[in-house]
Amino acid sequence: MPIGDNSKKGGAHDPRHDTFRTAVAATMRAIAANPDLEVTFSADRPGINGDKARLPEPPRRLGAKDVAVTRGLGDTMALKLASHDAALHNKYAPQGQDARAVFDAVENARCDALGAQAMEGVAQNLSAMLEDRYFRGNYHEITDRADAPLSDALSLLVREKLTGSAPPESARTLVDLWRPWLEERCGDNLENLPDRMGDQQGFATAMRDILAALDMAEELSQEAGEDEEAQDGEAEIDSPDESEADVGDDDAGEDAAPQESDRSGEDDSAEDVEDSEFTAEDMRDDEMGDAEEAMDGVRVDEADPHALPGSDYKAYTRQFDEVIAAEELCDTAELDRLRAALDRQLTHLQGAVARLANRLQRRLMAQQNRSWDFDQEEGVLDPARLHRVIIDPMQPLAFKVERESDFRDTVVTLLLDNSGSMRGRPISVAATCADILARTLERCHVKVEILGFTTRAWKGGASRDHWLQHGKPPAPGRLNDLRHIVYKAADAPWRRARRNLGLMMREGLLKENIDGEALLWAHDRLLGRPEQRRILMMISDGAPVDDSTLSVNAGNYLEKHLRAVIAEIEDRSPVELIAIGIGHDVTRYYRRAVTIVDAEELAGAMVNQLADLFDDEDNKRPTRRRRTARRAA
Repeated sequence: MPIGDNSKKGGAHDPRHDTFRTAVAATMRAIAANPDLEVTFSADRPGINGDKARLPEPPRRLGAKDVAVTRGLGDTMALKLASHDAALHNKYAPQGQDARAVFDAVENARCDALGAQAMEGVAQNLSAMLEDRYFRGNYHEITDRADAPLSDALSLLVREKLTGSAPPESARTLVDLWRPWLEERCGDNLENLPDRMGDQQGFATAMRDILAALDMAEELSQEAGEDEEAQDGEAEIDSPDESEADVGDDDAGEDAAPQESDRSGEDDSAEDVEDSEFTAEDMRDDEMGDAEEAMDGVRVDEADPHALPGSDYKAYTRQFDEVIAAEELCDTAELDRLRAALDRQLTHLQGAVARLANRLQRRLMAQQNRSWDFDQEEGVLDPARLHRVIIDPMQPLAFKVERESDFRDTVVTLLLDNSGSMRGRPISVAATCADILARTLERCHVKVEILGFTTRAWKGGASRDHWLQHGKPPAPGRLNDLRHIVYKAADAPWRRARRNLGLMMREGLLKENIDGEALLWAHDRLLGRPEQRRILMMISDGAPVDDSTLSVNAGNYLEKHLRAVIAEIEDRSPVELIAIGIGHDVTRYYRRAVTIVDAEELAGAMVNQLADLFDDEDNKRPTRRRRTARRAA
């Protein structure tokens, strides 16, 4: 194994790495003023929770940039611990999701600015970390304000006001797109922020004034918008080509959550740091194939699919199979053209899908509201019951404990059939529904992965040629080249993956479908995820078909393997499996399934199935569902 290979264990050990880790951990404890802070290094997502901080494992060949980025990640976490009061933050935080995102991002910028002003080395580390983050996020490619997150732009502009540091090179276009609009609306308020930098309460109050100036006033109130939401159940969310930032106007009423925030103080501390994207996507891509080997539930080795109980399925060769990102199959200009073509074809459908997605969003957001158990012996002091102690000093203090929500910590994978039979209307509708649902779930803090499956060629491709050249051995098994496509990774934000879905419109992409191996692939990717709840939705318009394979094996060869894979996942895996058949009865394969007649019913079916899964009462019902959906659109 090469010394520089850090993707697997067992490489040569460099004592300098131990010294570096020790130095970073000691620095974090000093900045945070917390000698009990536990710092670990791993390939998992960077984050901090209580007295435990997790940083990315540094590469074996450690360069100056890697050192600065890792130190910057540690510094920002430590500064958050030292300068941030989570309870105070939650008290002043807006209730609407868009305003909350801006509020959280700017608070992170305030904490970083305190450290940058006090320590020049910390300022350099934070600058390197930010440059790395925005470069990895492809922010330097943004040319339209519709693709530029307001929360990032305002946090960088506030950082500039507090420290005098210009935005990172990769994010300068992002800030410049928003700067005139922001300075016109709240320039005076921004100029006053440096005077309140050391006062979190005063800073939070000033930020609420800024949010009000940005037309987000309705999202500040705990009760704002509830009446409008009840009366306007059919209100549309904005279309995919509108700006995320503009949602503050359109959806303020619907995003406002009643009464209390959905995050406790500790959750806020952890989530604010983890939501910064860091380098999690890049680290996880290298580890996905062999991550979580000891995880509960089924774990099937893709290289040995016949290991499934009761299945003799095999592949003749995997030499020509590929797992590929959508952007690698065509250039950026063509992806933009294909995406524009997709939007033009389905202009009239987007409104209907958006309304359905909006219903799903309100339903999910309602489940994120904080709920408490009162009159507990320990927990958080309940101020509403302090009057008992005042009236009768002998009364014990009353505490409350927040209930755990099953909704949090969830990832959803949409697995789309990219076979030739989906060509035309079905694939267009599937792409649009996946696009809008991904954006909806992302707003609700549910991560979404969009995958597609097809083959590289008709009639067997290179695999069949190889088989012919070696004398056509009998019973070769699967005899075609798989192509599994990643349109959107779970950790990738919607704005970066949006144009990738246009690839489904590309002529010649859609070929044959081998469903069983595609399910295994998507399922194994989910098992490698850290989220506690994992949902896999298969969208297909027929049984698995590959002429090359079926011509040299039994006629039910692919279908038999699909049934074995489904049974293994449904009976032994923690992954929750749903299927939607377009014009094809998939209820004979899947326990939780729905069949639709027309492709335009897909949006309603997807929304209903996901909403049912997230509904607590529905989770208590038997999981076996066999029904045909009525037209939902």
